[in-house]
Amino acid sequence: MPRSNQPGGPWGSGQPRPPDFEEFLRRGQDRLRGLTPGNLGNRGFALIALAAVVLWAFSGFFRVEPDEVGVVLRFGKFVREVQPGLNYHLPYPIETALTPQALRVNKIDIGFNPSRGSTVRDVPEEALMLTGDENIVDVDFSVLWKVKPNRVGDFLFNVLQPEGTVKAVAESAMREVIGRSNIQAILTGARQTIETAVQESMQKTLDDYGAGVLVQQVQLQKVDPPTQVIEAFRDVQRARSDLERAQNEAQTYANRVVPEARGRAAKILQDAEAYREQTVAEAKGQASRFSQVYEQYKKAPNVTRQRIYLETMERVLGGTDKTIIDTGGQSNPGVVPYLPLTSPPRERATQQQQPAGGSQ
Repeated sequence: MPRSNQPGGPWGSGQPRPPDFEEFLRRGQDRLRGLTPGNLGNRGFALIALAAVVLWAFSGFFRVEPDEVGVVLRFGKFVREVQPGLNYHLPYPIETALTPQALRVNKIDIGFNPSRGSTVRDVPEEALMLTGDENIVDVDFSVLWKVKPNRVGDFLFNVLQPEGTVKAVAESAMREVIGRSNIQAILTGARQTIETAVQESMQKTLDDYGAGVLVQQVQLQKVDPPTQVIEAFRDVQRARSDLERAQNEAQTYANRVVPEARGRAAKILQDAEAYREQTVAEAKGQASRFSQVYEQYKKAPNVTRQRIYLETMERVLGGTDKTIIDTGGQSNPGVVPYLPLTSPPRERATQQQQPAGGSQ
């Protein structure tokens, strides 16, 4: 298009002119032509090379997140581990860095597949297992695991699919433990024992593989018989619970009654022992007294006989109400026998029983 010769161009007088696109292209070509090696010289080339080296050196910085561990490889060979934060390795292709999430605890579900919300989908090919007494049980469990400290290299290079390996080892270990147990123990109180046994078996197998995996916990989520026979198993379980309750009640009653009976038996034995000791002691005392009296009798028979007679009469007549006056076989009419003026013992007892204010 021919340019206009009017003042101000084709846009009219006083209006700003738009940028000339051809002029802009021409200036850009001149600048690019000035940057060619032939125009830069040795100094410019050195500056460009230095800038490239600096950028290459700075490419070795990398950041490791808090749940990650950095693994540095030198020409593809494991060299060292680095902790979370800003770290450096020699630039590519000398060294490269991998940052697996080695500090995060991972969870694998076996026997079921949890969906969003509360929906759980069973996986029968994983959950159904054969017990030691040839019964089938439905087992759902989870495994918590993470990478072993200072074993990130083993985790990355010794096992091709670590998560799949952990799942396969967990299922195999659970089937082994369930195959050694009876269904009654599995359904009742052996959960903790099974979890511990599976965890130990898994850890041993993974260590033999050199997988660099640490099994933190095995959690049994559900242990039930198959759906077709679950009601029958629950009836059996209820019957066993009733049996255990009856046995506990009987044991409680026995614990209460047996000690009481043993206490009474012990008391009777102690009383009999005390009576025996008392009777034997009295018999020994009487025998000793008789022996002593006999020794005195041998020394003075008449005196001892008289003393024995008097002691016997005193013991026999000591509780009677009679008064005996010995006149020596002579009757003297001038002697008046002396009688006590007090009432006999029986009359005194009768008077004491009468009311204090009574009179006759």
